[in-house]
Amino acid sequence: MEPKNLFYKISFFAVLLIASNIFAESGNVGVNYGRNGNNLPSPTEVVKLLRSRNVDRVRLFSPDTDALDALRGSGIQVVLGVPNPDVQKIGNDPESARNWVNNNVLAFNEVQFRYISVGNEIEIPSAAESNAILPAMKNLNDALRAAGKTIAVSTTIKFSLVVDSSPPSNGRFSDGSESIMRSIVEFLVANGSPLLVNIYPYFAYNDNQQIPLDYALFTADRVVVTDNGLQYRNLFDAMTDAAYAAIEKVGGSNVDIVIAESGWPSGENGNIATIPNAQTYVNNLISHVSGTSGTPKKPGKSIETYIFALFNENMKGGLPTERHFGLYFPDMTEIFPVTFR
Repeated sequence: MEPKNLFYKISFFAVLLIASNIFAESGNVGVNYGRNGNNLPSPTEVVKLLRSRNVDRVRLFSPDTDALDALRGSGIQVVLGVPNPDVQKIGNDPESARNWVNNNVLAFNEVQFRYISVGNEIEIPSAAESNAILPAMKNLNDALRAAGKTIAVSTTIKFSLVVDSSPPSNGRFSDGSESIMRSIVEFLVANGSPLLVNIYPYFAYNDNQQIPLDYALFTADRVVVTDNGLQYRNLFDAMTDAAYAAIEKVGGSNVDIVIAESGWPSGENGNIATIPNAQTYVNNLISHVSGTSGTPKKPGKSIETYIFALFNENMKGGLPTERHFGLYFPDMTEIFPVTFR
């Protein structure tokens, strides 16, 4: 982990007193609360932090008992993930789905569950879980309904399933994933559920620096892309609308998108993953999705979005940048200030 920048290091108690700071009046913006760290604060402390920021939505990647216990009666709505290794068992066995609901939903009756997400970024179609996603969604949906719960069931996909994304109207699901995604979207249409999508302009820019940085950071003062009369000034909207186009092509014209993850790392990648870039992206993202401008394809409404992530997590795998997506250090001091505009 990088040495902390003393300019940004503020005691937790002082942070609580700053009314205009992170998450004030968060509205439809939530956070991803990952637990891949050996130095993270207790879930009870985390819930106090979230409530002090008026955060009313959080995403958990798995049914962590300590986190769910801390969230009881908090008023914070929870997106609860079914871990990828559990998807096949739940898809193959309705009894496993009932047990999962009993153990992870009904046992936490005071927790407000917003969505259940079956898997996260499963590699469709190559992953073994691919053909189990829809059966697992159906089995969990049935189990929830039998228990009297009306919690939307969905899945979370990675944006790379969308191909031909430029211009956005050309967006479609890859040949290998289209059949599975068509079936998933049919379920979402039938049940009025959204599709959860992870949208990261950071990765798009990092992979292709022909993309203007200001377009990725929401700071472009000009139209960068025009697509059938729709004008795009930021990459986030273009990626989101490409995902909408892909969903429409498999019969989901009325399916909403929830941005399950979006963020920008603050370290470990030269002059791209920097604190100033992360601060600019996250602030502008929150401002954008909290308003009613929507996207060029879907104007006029806010975009439910979950910032990735709440903390720097020192045990996350992958590239070093994966451990630098947090808004906070593990001691709950800010990595950079974030405000709502």
